[in-house]
Amino acid sequence: MRSVRVIDAVRSIAFYVAFYVGTLPFIAAAFVSLLFGRDTFRRLTRTWCGYHRWCLRWFAGIGVEVSGTAPTHGALIAVKHESFFEALDLPIPFETPGIFAKASLLRIPLWGRLGRKYGIVPVERDEGAKALRAMLAEARALSAEGRLLVIFPEGTRTPHGARPPLQAGFAGLYKMLALPVVPVAVDSGPLYHRWWKRPGTIHVRIGDPIPPGLSRAEVETRVHAAINALDPPADAGA
Repeated sequence: MRSVRVIDAVRSIAFYVAFYVGTLPFIAAAFVSLLFGRDTFRRLTRTWCGYHRWCLRWFAGIGVEVSGTAPTHGALIAVKHESFFEALDLPIPFETPGIFAKASLLRIPLWGRLGRKYGIVPVERDEGAKALRAMLAEARALSAEGRLLVIFPEGTRTPHGARPPLQAGFAGLYKMLALPVVPVAVDSGPLYHRWWKRPGTIHVRIGDPIPPGLSRAEVETRVHAAINALDPPADAGA
């Protein structure tokens, strides 16, 4: 086990150096790309996400396997959130998605400005009705452009196998946006959400669309079950 831990540490350090140092020229190029229009900027962003996958594969020994059919427009994507992997990888399986994220992330220098340009919708959880209206207006504008919308319905990262209830705001968005929901299960936690990453395969399972217009109880039940579809069996530890 000791040699395995050493190998994991070496792989992880190589990944961190390659990805984060390699990200610096992407940041510079992103600001330049804005001069050539948003499509150029979004293509560059997707290339950066692909670079993240490349670093994972060749340095950390982590592959990614996606199953199911991704929608191309007119849907709210509800994603299980176990690690930072999901936030970085979203533009790969889904074309230029608009993403609901904590407003505090958009206050990070440079990154926050680029995030707003890309289409991150800030979520101000404690700011009341005015913030909610602004968030909905932005989400509807992105949807009108034909872009998918992505939300992490549990609200924050959770350990693999944990099944917290969905945040109350998810059902409200589902009702007000009147879009089908596509649930996405992810099992990135055991490999990615750790200082020393482990080699293996992260699975991303895109579920079947859930139609708009359902009751809160029904949509929450269906989404909750679907995004946790990759959880270990209940008797796995027995």
